[in-house]
Amino acid sequence: MEVTAEERAQAEEQLGWLLSGQGSEVAGCDVGLEQSKPATLRKNVTYIVCAVIFNEKEEVLMVQEAKPECYKQWYLPAGRVEVGENLEEAMKREVKEEAGFDCEPITLLLIQEQGPQWIRFIFLSKITGGDLKTPSAADQESLQASWWDRDAVLPLRGRDILPLIHLGLRYRRDSWHPVTLPLDLSCRHVLQRVALVFVGAEERLWILLIRAPAPHLPTAAAVKTHAVTWAANMVVQEAMPSAYYDHDVNTLGVLSLQHNGRQHSKTDGVCFNTLVVLVPDYVQRDEDGYKIERTATGLPPPVENDRYVWCEVGEPTLREKLLEKTKNTSLVPIHSLY
Repeated sequence: MEVTAEERAQAEEQLGWLLSGQGSEVAGCDVGLEQSKPATLRKNVTYIVCAVIFNEKEEVLMVQEAKPECYKQWYLPAGRVEVGENLEEAMKREVKEEAGFDCEPITLLLIQEQGPQWIRFIFLSKITGGDLKTPSAADQESLQASWWDRDAVLPLRGRDILPLIHLGLRYRRDSWHPVTLPLDLSCRHVLQRVALVFVGAEERLWILLIRAPAPHLPTAAAVKTHAVTWAANMVVQEAMPSAYYDHDVNTLGVLSLQHNGRQHSKTDGVCFNTLVVLVPDYVQRDEDGYKIERTATGLPPPVENDRYVWCEVGEPTLREKLLEKTKNTSLVPIHSLY
């Protein structure tokens, strides 16, 4: 059964809202809730915030560690989100404690994850006040802070920060995705809201919807045995199992994300509003390993579960925005470290 014109308009409105960097309350979870537990800081989820901050010389702010296991080594200002904090508050606190500066976030640069139980949020930020922490102010948070020109020899706690610094420089010089900051909307679980699109012949474009209670973008729970973005695969497996192994499910990036964190164990979750593209694998192999060329139909694979329906995007401006996003991937990336 096709969607009605009114339902199509409602779905396109929700999609347009996400494409503009907004979000919406999580009314429920459509897929995988039985495999997920409510997110609870210090129990089953750990969120790390990390700040990439440059001065006018494009030197990057670094802090010298005080922890015994990495004593006197250098790293970006970073640390765990505490109970009752949102992500921005945690990032500002860590920069103040470790580097002495007040700061404001500019945008999220990158999200890294090892499943819902460990997620790191990397912010590009700017100094708004305070003073550089000196050795005389050394405490258990850090020994001191300094600006690094990236040429001087510096003993690093980990080289994993080097790509983060490079990413920050890249965005500073050419903002390749819209400003994206966490939205203050509560969520109980770690979820992926899936804007799953299929691009067909002549750049026709479809989006997958859940039918009830009204057609909407699917929301799937992240499970601890897989990457957060595996939730999109769960949606495709449920909607069209026969076509799943003939297609790649590619999460292109994060359109927006939602987190509140005010009520421990009730709003510790995160909802990632993501753009996902379903791409046919036209080259398959038979049981002897020989390639079998498939003929493209230009249409999305048929839905086999009555809960779902494909909806062709008809609004021209929305369709063009979606097509552009699928081609240029101008979104906050989310990387699995599995």
